[in-house]
Amino acid sequence: MSISAPLQNAGKSRPRLILAVLALGGAAYALLQSLVVPALPVLQRDLHTSTSGVAWVFTAYLLAASVVTPIAGRLGDMFGKKRVLVIALAGLAAGSLLAAVATSLTVMIAARTIQGLGGAIFPLAFGILRDEFPRERVAGAIALVSGILGIGGGLGIVLAGPILDHLSYHWLFWIPLAVTSVAAVAAIRFIPESTSRAPGNIHWLGGALLSAWLVALLVAVSEGPTWHWGSTKTLGLFVIAAVLAAAWVRAESRSRHPLVDMKMMRLPAVWTTNAAALLLGFGMYSAFVLIPQFVQTPESTGYGYGASVSQAGLFLVPTTTALLITSPIGGRLSVAVGSKVPLVLGSILTTIAFVILATAGAQWEIYLAATLVGAGVGFAFASMANLIVEAVPAEQTGVATGMNTIVRTIGGAIGAEIAASVLAGHLLASGEPAKQGYTIMFWICVAVLVAGVLASLAVPRRRRDPAHSLQLAEPGFAAEAREAA
Repeated sequence: MSISAPLQNAGKSRPRLILAVLALGGAAYALLQSLVVPALPVLQRDLHTSTSGVAWVFTAYLLAASVVTPIAGRLGDMFGKKRVLVIALAGLAAGSLLAAVATSLTVMIAARTIQGLGGAIFPLAFGILRDEFPRERVAGAIALVSGILGIGGGLGIVLAGPILDHLSYHWLFWIPLAVTSVAAVAAIRFIPESTSRAPGNIHWLGGALLSAWLVALLVAVSEGPTWHWGSTKTLGLFVIAAVLAAAWVRAESRSRHPLVDMKMMRLPAVWTTNAAALLLGFGMYSAFVLIPQFVQTPESTGYGYGASVSQAGLFLVPTTTALLITSPIGGRLSVAVGSKVPLVLGSILTTIAFVILATAGAQWEIYLAATLVGAGVGFAFASMANLIVEAVPAEQTGVATGMNTIVRTIGGAIGAEIAASVLAGHLLASGEPAKQGYTIMFWICVAVLVAGVLASLAVPRRRRDPAHSLQLAEPGFAAEAREAA
């Protein structure tokens, strides 16, 4: 008997432990994505850089994660999800260590780029859950891990204030480093390696083109407010991204072993779910940026609340709490009535939240909207990964869910940068954003999220065919199901 066999059997007997390890790793990645957002002014001062320079502390992480996520998902499908997961966690830990000791912008950006390896955690986690969990528990487990992305994002903004108030910016990375290290060791010890493998080789041309068009697109989006959206550099990068994306689709379509199967991406359940992910990602990240900034506006403007960074984070506590509650409920709904229902419900709730924000005049309305954002994102994110997993063969789980994660990230980046541009275009004499700027952006989010509702409604309802479910499950689980029958 091989050494891995006892560990695999041990892991299969402890699915809750596997879920806890995956959730811990996912939480560390999500925290590192959002912790730095409220800290950018502090990092700008302490690292002696400019506003555009410090923005790369966030952008580098986003770019690296976007490039790594689908490639790592494919590598996991080919060579073993546990192996690639441990490498991703190790990269996240190494980058966190480097960031924790960084005292210059160059080192910090390098550290954040290395941390981007953690973007692989979510698609690999979804694949592991599909491989190792009993079929009837997969939807709930995937929903919980999906919710971690939103929960960690909200929690990071909440925790950033107290950390900066009582400690230094270095602790924004020391704390996630401890969490990531525990997750990495636990993954080695408790997660079994899947025996499922996708055939073929790595399509390096596809990977290079995917990386190139993602970098071009995200740099254009990130620098658009600084360079101006109509500038030659911004428009040029958008054109380059479009050309490279077309070349990527062509190269993948002609490859015998594509990195991302274009036939899979054209499946109705896949492309409609990805469209909804893009639009809902726009809304979620916009909320995480706009709500804290709105309440931190000085009272002298006539509409702000003059909140500190810590106090602003408290406005997102309802968001995090609602996410924590609705993510597992969304998983149960996926099992009971199908994953489309929580996606549509989540899209509607998030849309209502921004209508409230656009018309809000009291603090309780901000809290209500923040709660609805959390509930909506919790339901929607819980269902998206399940919809993808239900639609694709088991050996494509990693790359398919990785692309869905990327699409959410792109939507979020676009939302955050458009918000920055709109606010910058509506300033008071004091230099603070005018309330009109926030109102316009909130209504833009409403329009985008209405489109998200329509995309959610377009997702085909999956036929609940037990035989089909068994075909999508791994052979080991099919055998277990036959034995149980």
